[in-house]
Amino acid sequence: MPAVQPFVVPGELAAARGWIEERERLTFEVLDTFELYGTAGSEAIVWLTRQQARSLPAAARQAQPTPHRWPTGRTEQDLLTVVRYVERRRRPSRHHEVSDQQWSKAAEVLPHGRQLAGTFASSSGPNCFGTVMAAAGVTGANDEWMQVGPFEQWLENVTTPGGADGQPGTVLVWRDATGAPAHAGVTIGAGWFLHKPSQGWMSPRLVLNIQDGKSSARHPGLRLHRRQITQS
Repeated sequence: MPAVQPFVVPGELAAARGWIEERERLTFEVLDTFELYGTAGSEAIVWLTRQQARSLPAAARQAQPTPHRWPTGRTEQDLLTVVRYVERRRRPSRHHEVSDQQWSKAAEVLPHGRQLAGTFASSSGPNCFGTVMAAAGVTGANDEWMQVGPFEQWLENVTTPGGADGQPGTVLVWRDATGAPAHAGVTIGAGWFLHKPSQGWMSPRLVLNIQDGKSSARHPGLRLHRRQITQS
């Protein structure tokens, strides 16, 4: 909740107010926080104080991709606002419900699974592919924006086709019509599933039951494939 925040406004409005287009100030974290994806070429991204934002026409305020939240100066209240934002529309991780025995069993193929479960990456970018690889022991993958090529190569090197949802180390890969992977997660066993829903900083590495995990990753046009980890 910075004191100056980005707003999407019509280009002619920005010009009339003397506001400068500053798209280059957008970091991945800011893009994710304010959901500034795919803005039209006729729109400008300008940085406004709360007072300036109040001067926007009502239609411009209502057209923002997501509500803006402003700091109050009260640390406890601001922290609560951020926590509520992170929790909004997200399932809670259920990693504490996985038994010690099951984590120990899963560690044979997912040596870092328990360590990652319920945690957040340090920035936007780290994704589902890196989470699966990191859980299986690939050093540094947890904080990397893992690309499709390295992920596919890892699958080829350490997994085989098949696997079952009820056993640890089954990698669930959702592929599009071209065969490219769009999302992935991995089973912990005993009905549990680990994945990172998005690349946003606010998206934790969640443990869900397998049915909730599969339903949250299901999208039109994607088909589910399974591969079993044979070595970590």
